[in-house]
Order: sequence, then structure tokens, then C-alpha cells
Amino acid sequence: MNQVRSPLESTLIFFTLVLLVWVPLPSGSNSDWAKALFCIVATLLTGCWAAMQLNKATTHNRALKPALPLFMLLLATQVWVALQWALGITADSGSTLQNLMLGLGYSFLFILIVGLFHTRKRLTLLISVLLVSGTLQAFYGTLMTLSGLEWLLFKPKEYYLGVATGTYVNRNHLAGYLVMTLGLGIGLLMALRDGAPLHWRNVLEMLMGPKARLRLALVIMVIALVMTRSRMGNTAFFASLLVIGGIFVLLNKEHRVRNSLILASLILIDVLVISQFFGLDRLKDRLINTRVENVVENGEVVARKNEVRLDVFEYGWEQFIEKPITGFGAGSFESSFQTYPGPEIQLHFDHAHNDYLQFAIEYGMIGWLMLGLFVIGALRHALKALWHRESWYRSGIGFGASMAMLGILIHSATDFNLQIPANAATFVTVAAIAVLAGNHRKSRSHTT
Repeated sequence: MNQVRSPLESTLIFFTLVLLVWVPLPSGSNSDWAKALFCIVATLLTGCWAAMQLNKATTHNRALKPALPLFMLLLATQVWVALQWALGITADSGSTLQNLMLGLGYSFLFILIVGLFHTRKRLTLLISVLLVSGTLQAFYGTLMTLSGLEWLLFKPKEYYLGVATGTYVNRNHLAGYLVMTLGLGIGLLMALRDGAPLHWRNVLEMLMGPKARLRLALVIMVIALVMTRSRMGNTAFFASLLVIGGIFVLLNKEHRVRNSLILASLILIDVLVISQFFGLDRLKDRLINTRVENVVENGEVVARKNEVRLDVFEYGWEQFIEKPITGFGAGSFESSFQTYPGPEIQLHFDHAHNDYLQFAIEYGMIGWLMLGLFVIGALRHALKALWHRESWYRSGIGFGASMAMLGILIHSATDFNLQIPANAATFVTVAAIAVLAGNHRKSRSHTT
């Protein structure tokens, strides 16, 4: 039975897409007013969608059923955060309450994405809009760096001058965002490939023909990723590309050579040729000298940054084992950590620079395990779609979701991307895309 999209549903789709493009713009929405706006809009949109579902006699969204266990895990995590706040477990009740609101916003966004973008046409639209957002971030960050203007969206940059940050304050967070949008873009490129016999003319058509706009977007994002000089961001991108790309090539025996050429072109053309002119050598130097990067204040070296970060991991582990089950409260790291470091830590750390460790410290093993199960469940859906040999589209979208998730999970080992609302919301969206990759329905000319 075909389903015609209502005006209300069209409106919800439009504003959901606007929300996804908006969240990175005000410094990654990492401010109180931007967080509040995201939570309010996500809640209102989900409420309208839920009300719309009640008025339908039947629903034709087969992705909702497999998405419900993941949604319940997200909600269960928020119940635990509410208990931390209500029972006084948290060391910072204000931050925990704020994180509860954010967590509900992420949960609602996840089920909203699954509920609205459950057809192939809508899913392609969703990914395309995320790619447009990633390309705009990349172009803006590159333009600001090359021009020397060095502005965020609303104010001049104070930090990370000379490197691309887009509308984010921290270059690593732009890198994390680009890792996810690049993964989705490469997945869409693989999803839209045809089954024509391998010929050099077909390879040239992919590089110069109708898919040229998608390829150009990938080129711009790779250039910006290199220009962030983010070591782990670039490492995460190429590691996830090699791992997921290798699995993809091995699974698709019939078109193994063709798929290998497509993936090789991404590395050879984008990185070894184009990015060479945009600072690949400087990124290489940062990777080589990772252990000796200094923190300089007033012309004097006050700390060796990477060694200090390792010390923070050690002190963070000591903090975790003090309350391993209940944690110190969601969002409480900045206030609770300061009593643990020794005198050699002269810098103020508001984040652990390791999402896994910070979530464990704040949520305890109770919340950490629920979030872990959500991530594992979403990644399982992405890999299952990647394994779908009968549909190039489903396997391609599964490729994109798998690569995006693996990339940000690698990056999270040395940074705090998932503490930034824009990147956390995008990650949740990617998780929803992972579910939709294998559970959407094909669009027809007279349906949406």
C-alpha cells in the first residue's frame, strides 16, 4: 500500500533538515542558548511527528521496529541521568540537568530521523543535506584560513589561528564532523554506482560526469580535513576508509576491481595530489612530532601537551575507579576532576580528551554500558546493510554509516567530539541512518 506524504510531514522533514544544518553553525552549538534551542526544536519536532503517528490507521515504516531497542537504550540512559540528579549522586547538579535535557534531545532526534526518512528518496535527501552541510563547513574553514580573515560565524577566532576550524572553535571538532560527512559521502558514491562493465570510460565518467558534484564535495572536505592539521582526525578517516573499504571490497567479489579503483581514487587523487597543495606536509610533520608538541605561555614552555594529556588519562582513571558503578554525574567532569591531578598538571582541563573515559567517569558503568550497547547495536545494523549483496544502494549506505561511525569512534579515543552537541547530534543521526540503511523501503514515482 502506497503512502502519500502529508503537508505536515513535509514541514517536519524540512525543519529537521534545517536543524541538522544549523547545529554546527553557532560554534558547534556548544553554548547554553544553542543547547537549549536544539533541545526545544528537537522535542517539538518529535512531538509533532508522534502526534501525526497517532492519527494514522497504519504505519508503513518498517525501520521503527528495529530502531525501538536502540531508542529504549537511549531513553534508559536518560532515566539513569535523571536518577543521578534526583538522588544527589552527581557532583554538579546543574550540568547533569543540562546533560539530561541534551540526552533527551539526542534520543528524540534519533527516533525522529528513523520516523521521517524511511524511504530511499528521503534517505538520499537526508544524506545529501548532511553532505552539503559538511561541504559548506569545509569551504568556509578553508576560505577563512587561506584568506587570513580567521572568523567563526559570529565573531573572530581566538584559537587555532592558521588552521581550518569552520564554524567550530576547535579544529578537532571540525575534523570529527568531516570524518562523519566524508564517510556518508563515500557511502553514497558507492550506493549510486551502476552495474556497467568495467571500462576506462566509466571510470572517467565517475570522475567527470554526473557524479562530479559529489566527487567535488568529497575533494573539498578532504582538503579541509587536512587543513585542520588534526592528527587523530586524519588518522581516523584513513583508518576507517581502509578497514571498511577492505571489508566492502572483499564482500563484493563480482565488482571487486571496480570498487577497488573507486576507493583507490579517493586516496590517490584527493590526498596524494590535491591535498599536497593544502598542507599535507605540515600535517605529516605534526604526526611525526606528536610526542614533542609543547604548550607555550609568555614565550616559555610550561608543559609538553601530549605528555600532559597522557597524565590526564592516568588521573582520570584514578577518578573513575573511585566511583566505577554510579559515576560522578553526567556533565560533571570539569568540576569533579580538578582535585585529582598532581602539581605537574598546570593546565585546566574541562574535558578528558577521551570520550570513553569521560563517559565512564560521568555516567559510571551503568550508563556507559547502555551507551555502549546503543553504539554496538547501530554499528551492527550498518555492517548488516554493508553485507547486503543483493542491493548496491543498501550496501553503499551501510558502507557510509559504518565508516562514519568507526571514524568518530577512533577519533574519540583522543578527543571529546561527542561532548560537542553538533557532533553528538550528527553521530546520533548517523546511527539512525545505519538502521535505515537496511530497513528503508524503495521509493516509487508516485510515492515519497
